[in-house]
Amino acid sequence: MEKMNEKGRSMVEMLGVLAIIGVLSAGGLAGYSKAMFKHKLNSTMEQITMLVTNIRTMYGTQGNYKGLSTDAVDLGIIPAVMGTSVSALTNPFKGSVTIHEAKATDANTDASTATDGATAFIVTYAGLPVEACIALATADFGSGAGSGFLGVVAANGTTAATAKTAIVGTGVAAVQGGQGARGEGDAYTMDDAISACSGSSGVSSVSWKFY
Repeated sequence: MEKMNEKGRSMVEMLGVLAIIGVLSAGGLAGYSKAMFKHKLNSTMEQITMLVTNIRTMYGTQGNYKGLSTDAVDLGIIPAVMGTSVSALTNPFKGSVTIHEAKATDANTDASTATDGATAFIVTYAGLPVEACIALATADFGSGAGSGFLGVVAANGTTAATAKTAIVGTGVAAVQGGQGARGEGDAYTMDDAISACSGSSGVSSVSWKFY
């Protein structure tokens, strides 16, 4: 009787092939995930820069930012990709964005209740991954006095941080459960950003104050 040549792959070989495919797929997904995160982070940085520039340009002749909280969309300050309602703006990480006028030198005045003066404004990005919060909190939005960057505060949790204490002269202030705000021209150090942004919620927020 003639022996028949067996063709095809054994079960062990097939399992090996599947294992290799699985490893390659996992690596590809990890690379894609990192690339998407970097894209969203870059988009967020560009978005914030555009917002600040547009706000300053639009309100430059007025001398203050009264009406900013409600007029931002109508005046074309907000990129269309962020939304068409000032109460429902979103950032590249799908979290909320809020914009308020504020006083530049009153640490006790909340962003949303600046009844007079309104010589500054606050931009808050919430719903950020911890890694994005750290990167944004340590970003240089204007070094030194006179840059127009009055301060930043980061916090972990779903509630947006408030930058009402992140103003000229406050330096490090206790805010949002002990996380420190940074004063004029100062970004967070890496260690402080990790402490401020990290927590059990897995999402964070960052607020910047400008004049």
